[in-house]
Amino acid sequence: MSDRKGRGRHVRTGTEPVTAYSDLRLRLILSLVFVPLFLAATVVFAIWWAAADAGDTPSPAQLGWLTVGCAVLTVIAVIDLLVVARRIRRRRPPGV
Repeated sequence: MSDRKGRGRHVRTGTEPVTAYSDLRLRLILSLVFVPLFLAATVVFAIWWAAADAGDTPSPAQLGWLTVGCAVLTVIAVIDLLVVARRIRRRRPPGV
């Protein structure tokens, strides 16, 4: 057993914060960029998927997976946007 202080995997040097916070403004900007981007990609792939025939490349199955993947990424980005907005609102002092 080592004589490390703390319970984590890494020894604290004393210069890092005890609790780290993510940069909420950066997450907000990234969410605001990627929500419309993923939403647009979902719409484009869905339209392409609807117009695809069995012999096309990429196949309708591949286009379906791309559509579902972009839709999942859109949902994740929207959830992150809501979480970030809530944290920013909670951090502001009352009356501002």
